[in-house]
Amino acid sequence: MADSQNKPVSNSKARVLFASLIGTTIEFYDFYIYATAAVLVFPALFFPGTDSMTAMLASFATFSIAFFARPVGAVVFGHFGDRVGRKATLVAALMTMGLSTIAIGLLPTYAQVGVLAPALLAICRFGQGLGLGGEWGGAVLLATENAPPGKKAWFGMFPQLGAPIGFILSTLSFIVLGQLMNEQAFLAWGWRIPFIASSLLVIVGLWMRLKITETPEFQKTIDKEERERAPVVTLFASHKWALLTGTLGGMATFVIFYLMTVFALGWGTTALGYTREEFLPIQLFGVCFFALFIPIAALAADRWGQGRTLLAASVGIALFGLVLPLLFGGGFWGVIAFFVIGFSLMGCTYGPIGAALARPFPTAVRYTGASMTFNLAGILGASIAPYAATWLASRYGLPAVGAYLSVAALLTIVALIGMGRIKTEGEA
Repeated sequence: MADSQNKPVSNSKARVLFASLIGTTIEFYDFYIYATAAVLVFPALFFPGTDSMTAMLASFATFSIAFFARPVGAVVFGHFGDRVGRKATLVAALMTMGLSTIAIGLLPTYAQVGVLAPALLAICRFGQGLGLGGEWGGAVLLATENAPPGKKAWFGMFPQLGAPIGFILSTLSFIVLGQLMNEQAFLAWGWRIPFIASSLLVIVGLWMRLKITETPEFQKTIDKEERERAPVVTLFASHKWALLTGTLGGMATFVIFYLMTVFALGWGTTALGYTREEFLPIQLFGVCFFALFIPIAALAADRWGQGRTLLAASVGIALFGLVLPLLFGGGFWGVIAFFVIGFSLMGCTYGPIGAALARPFPTAVRYTGASMTFNLAGILGASIAPYAATWLASRYGLPAVGAYLSVAALLTIVALIGMGRIKTEGEA
């Protein structure tokens, strides 16, 4: 028993934080190369024979599959994360995501196998969602359950940094390919390189994950024999309010991100007339502000509270929705301002959200609870966001997209107020 209690001591803070960061970087890199390809590649190669807008909407439909797979991953991996441990579950989640991504890079196209091609693409996309559904919650807990008092948000923001880093890596890969080959070569085989290359990142991630030990908080649960036999049953039986408010509390985070990335890329390279080579660097510039504001928001959350910080960010998102059409439709400098402001707000909400969603749940169901809230929020906020925004913009213009974002932010504000009333472990 003493030996098991001493195991977490071997986890240095630097190793824990890097292991949580590298894993989510890989996961989000894999996720975002699909998002980019869903705009630039898949409509032509997997959904030919229709007009460009219909093909893009069909591609966005496969994009949404992963968000419906993520709660399944949250239940499956959450069960083992709360029963067996954080470390082993994180390794399994990373392998699921990585293998699915590599498989996409090897798929035949519609011209080669017909309707089997989009079917296989959908299956691989489901696998991506399944893996990410189990990855995020475990990575956040790996960080926050090793955090010293008063540093939960700061430690919890390290896995969140994987999102902008993964996005930067994925976008750079497509920018470099665009510079090194012509459009014909890119569509013929070049698009496969980012998917297959993710195997190198997966190896690094697995190596780091295998070197860590169990988190101190979960080790205490093991030692006290407090593990739940069926964590998901306990979650829905005893923590429904935390699940509901957490899901709605993360909604605006997902809506704004996928409007800033997938929708913006699709609309910018079609309706606004930008080429891929012109638009991706602008978007990449904005992502730097995303990365910058994640740690700033985490510091603010540890000082003034996670709820207050998220509320302030959500109010900013609601106001941003009102000016979205003026910025995104306002020429080159308007697009720059759109990305700088939007991604800055994204960082403000994304920095504290990991610690905030994990906070209401006791250790015995925390992996399942945090994963479920994050991924159910993904269904509400992200799964249909690119599709819905593209449909709204094509029929009613960009003001409808801005209204969509503002309404999502208002729902999140109400939910965050409800989350603030939940008692957590260690509170009086």
